[in-house]
Amino acid sequence: MSGSAYALAVLFAINLMNFFDRQIIGGVGEGIRREWALSDTALGLLGTVFTLLYAVVGLPLGRLSDRKERRTILAGGVFLWSLLTAASGVTRSLAQLIVARLGVGVGEATCSPASTSLIGDLVPASSRARAVAIWMLGLPLGLGLANGAGGWILQRWGWRNAFYIAAIPGLLCAAAALMMREPNRGTKESHAVGARCRSGNPYLLVLSIPTMWWVIASGALHNFNMYALGAFVAPFLVRFHHMTFQNAGWVAACVYGFSGVLGLTGGGWLADRLYTRRVDGRLAVGTVAIVICAPLMYLGLGRAAGDIVGFSLLMGLGVGVMFAYYSTVYATIHDVVEPSLRGTAMALYFFAMYVLGASMGPVGTGLVSDYFTFQKASAAGAVAPLPFGEIVMAELRSLVGESKGFNLRALEPFRAEGLHTAMYVVPILAAILAIVLFAASRTVKKDVANLQAWIASVQV
Repeated sequence: MSGSAYALAVLFAINLMNFFDRQIIGGVGEGIRREWALSDTALGLLGTVFTLLYAVVGLPLGRLSDRKERRTILAGGVFLWSLLTAASGVTRSLAQLIVARLGVGVGEATCSPASTSLIGDLVPASSRARAVAIWMLGLPLGLGLANGAGGWILQRWGWRNAFYIAAIPGLLCAAAALMMREPNRGTKESHAVGARCRSGNPYLLVLSIPTMWWVIASGALHNFNMYALGAFVAPFLVRFHHMTFQNAGWVAACVYGFSGVLGLTGGGWLADRLYTRRVDGRLAVGTVAIVICAPLMYLGLGRAAGDIVGFSLLMGLGVGVMFAYYSTVYATIHDVVEPSLRGTAMALYFFAMYVLGASMGPVGTGLVSDYFTFQKASAAGAVAPLPFGEIVMAELRSLVGESKGFNLRALEPFRAEGLHTAMYVVPILAAILAIVLFAASRTVKKDVANLQAWIASVQV
């Protein structure tokens, strides 16, 4: 195996564990919620606190990836998050679990800036979308295994053991990362620019590229959806479609995880093919993919309770096509940003992607779910009617163990319909995402031309 192939294989394995350890909360979340009598807002908060710190820490780590040896940064990050994943299993309260997940977020913030920067120096531009697709296969496989294995472990051994088991392969990945060869920067460009970059503030240089603004906006919308689905697909199957933890976990694994393999690989292959004919080809593929996925997800959510096959086929196809987003948009960032700023560009992108998108997806969807749950419960006379503001305050009080004004357990019979209604936010935001990606495809030609002109002007 060549050095580049080995490095790409290790990066794939690290990314798989990155998303496995991140998504394990979704796989076992319903068990945690029931044991500690949590609301959906509290369950979503576990994802939100993780992503907020992940995004903030990612900025300096992105700059570090542009200056220091990336394999060492990766190895240290994987080692840290694996240890803290194991620590999540010994927690005894929501507050303790939140602290452990914050630590996981710090470690995982090393993954994307360092990995994507390495990929940009391992493969030439003509095959970059396919390389990104291989690396990003860790996303659907990690998400799928976290849901499936998480539900299986939850059913048999309880949710705590899922965290212990998840830590082991991550420690092996940390050792494998140290054995990678660190490639020189900028040697895979049409004109070898090395570590050179334009003069000026690195963050402002990245933000001076119009396409990056559209890409950043698209990341916020896309990650809201991905993290909303990650937090609530398995609970939705348990509540609305009356499945066991184990069966819901494996259906969620297929719908939300494994289905993405075709979208990633097919999208990456098609994006590279179209890029050779037109500079906006990658974003055109991404736009069409989102246009297709939105109605499929909407129809999947519309299936009646118990129609697991109909939901799985429609939602699985929709989510699978949606995964083409990654191989098309991530490669586009490399197309418009010089090699020595790509770690910074990815960190900025991920900052907005997680602060404005991923952090809001779980808790926002949870809050909407709780709102509709309250409405249905109050209509049935199970709880006293409350205005939205008081519902929010009641949710906040419940996070610290108070439940004045209502009994959280009295809401359980109404949670299925509440969550079902809240899930429709996903296809709505997907439709908006398609518009944003189309706008990005209108600016990318000029930005690619500007980068290539600068590269050609650099004296080697």
